[in-house]
Amino acid sequence: MSDDAPAESRGEQIQQAERAAARQRILDLAEKERIPVEETTRAVPDRRWRRGQS
Repeated sequence: MSDDAPAESRGEQIQQAERAAARQRILDLAEKERIPVEETTRAVPDRRWRRGQS
């Protein structure tokens, strides 16, 4: 049974490394697709201006 423990530990290490790599890929993809705040709020001043014109 002592032979199983290192193999299990190694398997857990591999799974942990795979999870870390997958997490990093997701974060990289999210960062690439992220819309900067400046672009999402660009139209706000225009809408406020139009509301004032009514």
